[in-house]
Amino acid sequence: METILESISMGGRGGTSPIPIGAANGARAGGRGGGAAASALSGLLGADGAAGIGLGPIGAAAGMAHAASFVDCETVLRHAQIQNKPKPTAAPMAVASGPRASELLQGGPLTAVQEDEDQVAQVVIVCEPEGSSLMMGGLHPRGSLYERPVNIESAKAHHAHFRQVLREHGVRVLTVREILAHGVDEHMGARVELENLATSTLKYQMAAGASIDDIGEEHRFYLTDGYKREVIEHMSVTQLIDIILINPTVHLTPSGRDTGFTASYTFEPLSNLVYTRDQQITTCRGIVMGRLRSQQRQREVELMRFCFNKLGLPIIGEIEAPGFLEGGDFFPMGEDLAMVGIGLRSNMEACQQLMDRDLLGTRRFAVVRDDFDRNQDRMHLDCVFSVLGSGCCIMLETIMGQASPTRRLVDEFARDPISGKYKLARSGVEFAAYMAGEGYSIIPIAHDHQLAYGCNVLNLGGSRVISVHAPSARRIVAHPAFKGDVRVIDFSSITSMYGSVHCASQVVMRVPKRYGRHT
Repeated sequence: METILESISMGGRGGTSPIPIGAANGARAGGRGGGAAASALSGLLGADGAAGIGLGPIGAAAGMAHAASFVDCETVLRHAQIQNKPKPTAAPMAVASGPRASELLQGGPLTAVQEDEDQVAQVVIVCEPEGSSLMMGGLHPRGSLYERPVNIESAKAHHAHFRQVLREHGVRVLTVREILAHGVDEHMGARVELENLATSTLKYQMAAGASIDDIGEEHRFYLTDGYKREVIEHMSVTQLIDIILINPTVHLTPSGRDTGFTASYTFEPLSNLVYTRDQQITTCRGIVMGRLRSQQRQREVELMRFCFNKLGLPIIGEIEAPGFLEGGDFFPMGEDLAMVGIGLRSNMEACQQLMDRDLLGTRRFAVVRDDFDRNQDRMHLDCVFSVLGSGCCIMLETIMGQASPTRRLVDEFARDPISGKYKLARSGVEFAAYMAGEGYSIIPIAHDHQLAYGCNVLNLGGSRVISVHAPSARRIVAHPAFKGDVRVIDFSSITSMYGSVHCASQVVMRVPKRYGRHT
């Protein structure tokens, strides 16, 4: 793929300034913690508020009014150009004091990296709940893998506020639609790539019972890829993106009059793409494309691959059959440990591929087995567990303990220093006992609170947490082991689609702790 990085020029500075979570949320709960994390974050920010990047929008866009995601796309793409091109077409501007992005990303080419759930989040990819794909999904919620009916306007408002809160905390937020649209009107290479993607998703075929023999020679061109290409080339950017997100098939019947055809339509909309967590994971090594259990969601993986390629973020591997891996089952736990839950969605075959192909970058790998529960309400590991900070986590209380009928068991694999291969080090360790052994204090979350997505939180680093459930948030901030702060937002119209803030975000860059001043 030709990326639009080849033709991006340099321009003025810009962007938004971060607001520490305490400032955004009023007084810090209980007067505890957070100050060190907030000050450390400010030390990692450039003048424009991009954590660790310190780069503003580029080219003509700097003087124009654009959506915040456009500005964030410009920033990430420009940084990718500076870091990935040995001879940039224009000299990079001086960045503000503090660690340079190349240092934060361990030097060399720009890459996605996520070592620890408590590292400061730099870049997050989300997908707005907009357009025909979500409308179609809402026509039959259960058939679209939704939990309950969806109000699209409310969902758009809740998601927009979520993006605003992320940006208030210095995060570069890129939306899938903005990534797809970025540079298309200015750069022919980007336009052609988007057209090619749309062409691959739009299909023409004869309707059931119709035969090509019934079509006159003068009309057969309108069934060809050549005609489809002509149609695509005349479309606006918005039309192209809509085609990509709804996967239409045009069923044609000869009419013998007028234009020679009548058409009917079927669609396979990407109505779950709002949950950008699942299509991939970001490890210590980089981005690994997953393989989703639901066939109707598999196209999401290829769309996200397109987005990463356009951004210039390298993909280091992918899961192949018979493996299944969904991002909601993955947690980075530091330089030494990565964790994947298996059961209803992800499986051991995918875990084996991660180990065999050296895609984790950690010495140890914990596989958290859901052998006894396998319930849709607890489909992923992030439905029952999350990391709140160094040495502090939350866990669904009903899965805790060896006597629990829905307990999770951990198999830990360790990398052999000689062969480099992972070998089973211990197996069948009860999950809560395993986490306690890792030095974590566990805050239990009640069953009814878990059903309200109390466990599905997003840690922006330094124990700055976004939650959608106030009672769970109160329990967290009241616990002596938690030293951060929690921002509660209304996300109810998004959770109606069976996921919360962790599900609806893919963190592709975090600042490794050894490059920051926070602990």
